[in-house]
Amino acid sequence: MIVATKSSPFARLTTLPMDAISLTEGFWLRRQEINRQASLPHGYRKLEQSGNLVNLRLAAGLTQGSYQGLLFMDSDVYKWLEAVAYEYDKIKGTEMEQQTEQTIDLLAAAQQKDGYLNSYYQVVEPRKRWADLDHGHELYCAGHLIQAAIAHHRMTGKSNLLDVAIRFADHIDNIFGPGRREGACGHPEIEMALVELYRETQQVRYLDLASFFIDHRGKGRMRGIGPYGSEYHQDRLPVRKASQVEGHAVRQLYLTCGVTDLYLETGEPALLEALRCLWHDMTAHKMFLTGGYGARFEGESFGDAYELPSDRCYCETCAAIAALMWNWRMLLATGEARFADSLERTLYNGFLSGLSLDGRSYFYVNPLQTRGGIGRQEWYRCACCPPNIMRQIASIGHYIASQDAEGVQLHQYIPAKICVKHTNEFPLTIHVQSGYPWDGRVKVIIDEAGPSEWTLSLRVPGWCTAASLQFKGQTLNDTLMAGTYFNIKRVWQTGDEIELYLPMHPRFTQPNPRIDAVRGCLAIERGPLVYCIEQVDQSSGINIADVQVDSQETLQEAWREDLIDEIVAVEARGITCDLTSWEDQLYHPLTRESLPQSEAKLTAIPYYAWANRGSNAMRVWLPRI
Repeated sequence: MIVATKSSPFARLTTLPMDAISLTEGFWLRRQEINRQASLPHGYRKLEQSGNLVNLRLAAGLTQGSYQGLLFMDSDVYKWLEAVAYEYDKIKGTEMEQQTEQTIDLLAAAQQKDGYLNSYYQVVEPRKRWADLDHGHELYCAGHLIQAAIAHHRMTGKSNLLDVAIRFADHIDNIFGPGRREGACGHPEIEMALVELYRETQQVRYLDLASFFIDHRGKGRMRGIGPYGSEYHQDRLPVRKASQVEGHAVRQLYLTCGVTDLYLETGEPALLEALRCLWHDMTAHKMFLTGGYGARFEGESFGDAYELPSDRCYCETCAAIAALMWNWRMLLATGEARFADSLERTLYNGFLSGLSLDGRSYFYVNPLQTRGGIGRQEWYRCACCPPNIMRQIASIGHYIASQDAEGVQLHQYIPAKICVKHTNEFPLTIHVQSGYPWDGRVKVIIDEAGPSEWTLSLRVPGWCTAASLQFKGQTLNDTLMAGTYFNIKRVWQTGDEIELYLPMHPRFTQPNPRIDAVRGCLAIERGPLVYCIEQVDQSSGINIADVQVDSQETLQEAWREDLIDEIVAVEARGITCDLTSWEDQLYHPLTRESLPQSEAKLTAIPYYAWANRGSNAMRVWLPRI
């Protein structure tokens, strides 16, 4: 999940070690605490109940019985281990640490002498190892094991899980590569894991193997699924010739993560050019307002340009997580604020909606409209999303800041303490205070400054067109441009304070007219948050399927603790139509008569918070008067 670009020669920005950033208060610290106290223990129980751990015991010969679940069950264990690793300092000496070590011991016991480790193929089909690269998920599972092992090694200093992962990686390297077996995994994941293993060990063969797998895509050999051919697996075109995101959304975005990682190490221009084209296609043509991806249930896939249905969209939570990971890598490669903006949109909306407020139930699919009956579940038969959410929240500090030879960059305004060394010469300590995402006032305090000048870069979000900054009694606003970084270069003094103000007035957003599904509609946003209206919040007699919003009326906001959690709610004015005359017919000849109407006050809540009070009707896009 986290990447280390300190030695990556073509990284514009350098990531900070996880222990360099600690959350201090606020919105995300609260969610990390819920993740640690509720989600992770819940996840371990579900891994036991669903058979994931039982399968590994079968592979290790420690029990008898039948394999349970899908063939990629091991990957959920690995994501859980990765999430726990990021919380290691807070779980030391607890039952969760014991569960972690027991699980690592189980993996070591299940691993075969040649390094191979996959409970499904060891228990169910031992003679079919590596027989189905398109759908077998062996390399996919291996990738998640490697990522978990790297996180565990970095956070604990222990090598027991890393030893297991390296043995498996070496086994894979003995099987695949020039002069050996050709092919690539139908579900990308191994590519970015191998690049990160190279960063961790400095063993070039892992980087070479990642490049090998990437180069072997686009040969049109993968058989796809259902109506989809090789494009389902991103095998229709070679990576360097691809210009459109297509096929299974998670697979596509995991692949672009790996390709970006490869670029950060090799600097090959053709890779970056292709990545820019793919990112443009994704964000200009195939992104939902929430930063969600995947228009179609069929194939969990991207659709055509502007195919963005609100009610039948897929927007898998894992696709949102993959988008976060890719935007972060593109930001590291380029330093361009648009990638941090895109990351923020997905983080607060398309990703966060996948988790209930209590941390114990999840969405696999995240629609932008429902007529009711949709609720989060405690777990899934295909449970890729829950432990993926756990590792994302546990590692959220990784996305706050970076550094380069000039100084430090702040990308996400999450209250935190940041401790770094400027070009390895002198320590810097920065304290970020913020009420984000509710309040746009951000205070940055320099607790430890160092003797030489350096640059502090502050992102001005693309949604904020009226930012201002105050420093040393001087107020700046003319030079703060939305969607850029504002740079302050000076010899800092301990105690220096910078106050950045990002006004968060609620606003209407309109869709591209080519998006048929929401043509003539408006959505409500405030700061980084997308809002929705949920049936439970509306007055009696208002059916949210029948409302229209008045864009001429000013949106009102209020801090509400009585609705759900503690949020800023937004109120809009509109009308509700009486559709009694339409109850028994779908179509009617055009007339000049208007439907009976009445005024309506609509209450909107942040999209991420919907479906926490039952399976209510909900919609993001509202027809405009």
